[in-house]
Amino acid sequence: MKYIKFIIIILISLTSSIKAEIDKDILASLKEGNKLIFIRHAYAPGGGDPDNFDINDCNTQRNLSESGRQQAKNISNFFIENQINFKKVYSSEWCRCKETAKIAFGDFETKNFLNSFFSQKFAKNRKKQMNDLNNFVDNYKDDGNLVFVTHYVVISEALNYAPSSGEIVVADKKFNKISSFEIKY
Repeated sequence: MKYIKFIIIILISLTSSIKAEIDKDILASLKEGNKLIFIRHAYAPGGGDPDNFDINDCNTQRNLSESGRQQAKNISNFFIENQINFKKVYSSEWCRCKETAKIAFGDFETKNFLNSFFSQKFAKNRKKQMNDLNNFVDNYKDDGNLVFVTHYVVISEALNYAPSSGEIVVADKKFNKISSFEIKY
């Protein structure tokens, strides 16, 4: 039994040190700049949006829970503690994304190409939104990091990656995924 506990402790230690090295690589990459930082909105219980969804009325939308608000604060702390700089923060027009952006970064601007197209009501927008996102990034000439607070479907479509709530996905400006990590609540 002691032998098994010893092996488990060794494996946990090895895993932790490997993760620490990966984290250093991610941080170094972010500090270089010139990255796209996609953040799936913080935790908002449920899936999709209610049938009565109105983009101008947060009361009709799926919104952040207290855990989600804490997760957004933790995202803010991550950027501050690791001195990750960015040029601009852009958010979907959905309330859960705007609230995540406001709590995590304070200042942000909305872009409709970051909006969800998960529901049948908005599915027709997918191709145009992805083209608009690509054009926006192509025309962005600054070398600073850009932050996009958006939805699962946008990140999945842009980067071929399925993020969790509050997950940060780092890509280059050609939309090649570099790394990802989840900020817990």
